[in-house]
Amino acid sequence: MVRTLTWAVAVLALSILLAAGAVGYAFHIFTRPGPLPAAASIDVPKGVGMDRVIREMTEAGVIRHPALFRIWAQILGADRRIKAGEYRFPPRVSQREALGIVIAGRTVLRRLTVPEGLTTRQVLERIGQAPGLSGPATLKPAEGALMPDTYLFARGESRDAIVRRMQAAMDEALDRAWAGRDPNLPLRWKGEALILASIVEKETGKAGERARIAGVFINRLRKGMKLETDPTVIYGLTGGKAPLGRRLLRKDLKKPHRWNTYVHFGLPPTPIANPGRKAIEAAVHPMEHDDLYFVADGTGGHVFSKTYRQHLKAMRKWRQIRRKLEREGKR
Repeated sequence: MVRTLTWAVAVLALSILLAAGAVGYAFHIFTRPGPLPAAASIDVPKGVGMDRVIREMTEAGVIRHPALFRIWAQILGADRRIKAGEYRFPPRVSQREALGIVIAGRTVLRRLTVPEGLTTRQVLERIGQAPGLSGPATLKPAEGALMPDTYLFARGESRDAIVRRMQAAMDEALDRAWAGRDPNLPLRWKGEALILASIVEKETGKAGERARIAGVFINRLRKGMKLETDPTVIYGLTGGKAPLGRRLLRKDLKKPHRWNTYVHFGLPPTPIANPGRKAIEAAVHPMEHDDLYFVADGTGGHVFSKTYRQHLKAMRKWRQIRRKLEREGKR
């Protein structure tokens, strides 16, 4: 009886040791560096189960022991916490790390960068061409309604969702800027601030000039002068569909379309592009000065003038610079 009991204890002890060894070895396999030689990605659609995920990870070379991976996923309850998305796994990722990436929903975030100054049509074209987004862009936002910025998105996000995010960002930025605007601006509502900001955005690419150029237009509005800004004329000619592709001509400045600020007084009826936050801030916080004119200086900036006589002199100099650049094939 004693011998039988001793054998039973020994067998039990051996079984426990073997089980512990098996668990330890399984845990070692689960936590050691995996077979993936280089970074790889898988796409997990909505509603799929762990079997589909394991198959994708195995085919991608992320895991080598799918049965063991499934057991650990069940033990940890991970099979009920799968999140849809695109997942990227680093080289030699362990099975435990790979499972953690999927459970935590650490999906790959892609970038869509929309620069300042594009028209709404141009922005929608960029969104339409961006890889990783789904569905067509069916929304038709107004000109100036989309905030230029870099937007992060997960694979499969809809194009309309990106458009809505851009609209919300513009609404928020414009509301905040308008609420904190300088007093006594000749702007009746935030929509006019947006129009002015779009003109400022198209007039200069230099950050330090935005507030000064906004100040020129504010001065002209206060004096009842025409704005006489070329980008509004160009927008009226192209409808925001594409760049003009040529220099403005004198006859262009006489065409009576609604955006021609050489013909009509005041601001044009709509924005002419989608301005960024800095241009919006410049429109509601213009620099205070006496300048009424500006013209290009050939370096990407402008020469500002208080009188028309000064402006004519600056224009003559600019024409000389432009002719020189044309001879050199730079313009």
